[in-house]
Amino acid sequence: MLVRIVRMAFQEGKTDDFRAIFDASKQRIRAFPGCLHLELLRDLDQPTVYVTYSHWESPEALEQYRRSDLFRATWAATKVLFADRPTAFSMETIETAGH
Repeated sequence: MLVRIVRMAFQEGKTDDFRAIFDASKQRIRAFPGCLHLELLRDLDQPTVYVTYSHWESPEALEQYRRSDLFRATWAATKVLFADRPTAFSMETIETAGH
């Protein structure tokens, strides 16, 4: 399994636009083959900074999504709202600690 984390800083006044884009696409992203989980997080100290946290079956599944029309359209609408370059990480889970 691959964990994908994308940190995005938005221009002041553009977070509502981003939330509308996310709301319109989140169910289709979650239903995309290979997507196992999708969350949207917001930084408590920087309210214009959001992070998507997703789980993918494999690097290939993520790459299929990144080549899709869904990703291209969503990313094109989102990237014009950025205040800074986004940062993305692909990771694998090594260990999960229980409660």
